[in-house]
Amino acid sequence: MIQAIILGAIQGITEFLPISSSGHLVLIREVLGFKTVGSLSFDAVLQLATTLAVIVYFWKDLITIVRVRDVKNKILIWAIVVGTIPAVILGFIFEQKIDSVFRNAHTVAWALIAGSVLFFIAEKYGAKKQDFPKELSVTRGFLVGCFQMLALIPGMSRSGSTISGGLLTGMKREEVVRFSFLLSVPILLGSGLKKLFDLGSTGSIDASLIVGSLAAFVVGLASIHFLIKYLRNHTLNVFIVYRVLLAVVVLLFL
Repeated sequence: MIQAIILGAIQGITEFLPISSSGHLVLIREVLGFKTVGSLSFDAVLQLATTLAVIVYFWKDLITIVRVRDVKNKILIWAIVVGTIPAVILGFIFEQKIDSVFRNAHTVAWALIAGSVLFFIAEKYGAKKQDFPKELSVTRGFLVGCFQMLALIPGMSRSGSTISGGLLTGMKREEVVRFSFLLSVPILLGSGLKKLFDLGSTGSIDASLIVGSLAAFVVGLASIHFLIKYLRNHTLNVFIVYRVLLAVVVLLFL
């Protein structure tokens, strides 16, 4: 139960901060020796809990998107649809390989470094485009969705990859952050529900999974609120430094 709460809290914090939730879950298991609670299925259900946090936090936005059929919301809907497709296809094809090959500490460390390089490039070149930002379009939504594919590798970070992709396409920072959260809903909701049904069919849903999910939901709400306010006036640089330092520690001591 304690392991589940810790994993849930880690998921809630790291799902939305650009430091990789899946990578941190892999690392925390290795460091603390969490062997009883594991697997991609458990993590996917925790992701489902943080996805519900997104839905609750952006409830008014989602209602507006559905009810108000103006041009801007139609573009947003189609951008989410086409932006979801790349990660769905890649995840469907390589799910088993990703689960077996990439879920280890050293792979996570190198992914943390690779993601940091991507964030640095996005801040360096994306910042130049902020004076004349471009509006969200279906094409830009698809391009950001291609960056979302990187999140299948533990250590890359879904939010960090999609925010970087949006900055590189020239979108305004605040709009990129909002779109990144909304884009996460379909794929995380679908993946989490699938794993939840799989666990339910085998009778693997227990109190620890429920408690861990509650922890992920509550902490996730706070994490969303923090990141939205923080990135309005700050860059990804602090997260780049954290990721590189964490990667160095992992490579040296794990």
